[in-house]
Amino acid sequence: MIKKLLLAVVIIYPWIISAQTTYETISSEKLGTSREIKIQLPRNYEENKEKFYPVMLVLDGDYLFEPVAGMIDYYSYWEDAPEMIVIGVNQGRSREADSYYDEDRYLPSENGAAFFEFLGMELMQNIANKYRVAPFHVIVGHDLTANFMNFYLLKDKPIFDAYINLSPDYAPKMNVRLGEVFEKTDKKIWYYLATGSDDIPQLQESIKAFDSQLQEVNNTLLNYNFDNFEGATHYSLVGKAIPSAIDNIFEIYRPISQKEYQTTLLQTSISLSEYLQDKYNTINELFGLQKQIRLNDFLAINQAIEKTKRWDDFKDLSKMAAEHYPNTMLATYFEARWEEETGNPQRAMKTYQKAYSQKPISFLTTDYMLERANEIKKANGY
Repeated sequence: MIKKLLLAVVIIYPWIISAQTTYETISSEKLGTSREIKIQLPRNYEENKEKFYPVMLVLDGDYLFEPVAGMIDYYSYWEDAPEMIVIGVNQGRSREADSYYDEDRYLPSENGAAFFEFLGMELMQNIANKYRVAPFHVIVGHDLTANFMNFYLLKDKPIFDAYINLSPDYAPKMNVRLGEVFEKTDKKIWYYLATGSDDIPQLQESIKAFDSQLQEVNNTLLNYNFDNFEGATHYSLVGKAIPSAIDNIFEIYRPISQKEYQTTLLQTSISLSEYLQDKYNTINELFGLQKQIRLNDFLAINQAIEKTKRWDDFKDLSKMAAEHYPNTMLATYFEARWEEETGNPQRAMKTYQKAYSQKPISFLTTDYMLERANEIKKANGY
């Protein structure tokens, strides 16, 4: 029995370490008091000294932080989202005061104005000074705090790029103001909105009306997604909305899927190697990252080239592989396939043979590469 318990600890221990949450207390001049925050750093943050990470700021951190941080850790583990620094702001009994707006202008006032400045001018600056932060910021809120976070969109230069609105309790005029922002923005904005069929009726009504309005916005820089979860209450919709929002915001970040392979790679009119380069250029530009092209994505492009017989794409793919996986057989294999299929069997044979001194990778081994070279030799009588 003791051995089984020890084995369980050994198995679980790495997960516990990777998912640890730390607590900090930040003294705020704007609030005139201190505020407790929760922080989850990415796995291996300390080891990856040169890596920078997007930030996810979670309002209502008392109960929203754990589900958000858990899903970010899970999605990033499978590379369906980037690793992120997740910050939760505990609000407890102060959430109504934190979210306060006046009844005349419907803008943050009194404690609400102080909290607005605390987040934007103190907390986010503190995080940027202390951690390696990439220039992509996401904010999450629920009902009152979901409404509140939208006030940042009314600034000339919003500090957040993506907004996850969980059953927001919108202030008057918010729909009009946001509609104007979305029509005119010249900066990419991700906006996710969720309700449920059993949500609070007045909230559900205003959210659905706003969704109808947003469906009419004509601006390609707005990435808008809406969910109305069947059977979900004001509180249970949170568990469904968080993964849906992550899926939508980081859709392009994910590895090439079977759907992307079938509907895009096999149908695209541009070079397949160019498609791969554009995908990662977009990822790096949008999320402020320097993402290495995944090996599986190279292999998906390889498969697509074989399927479509677009042999010239192998040439540029080889150059990209040499950059991302130097000293391995990957670039050599793509170069050899290009030579082989474009009428240069002797050069292809010699290229396969070069792999003898290189590192194996994926299905590419020394035996495999030399076997390909021998097949060409036999077929052509060299």
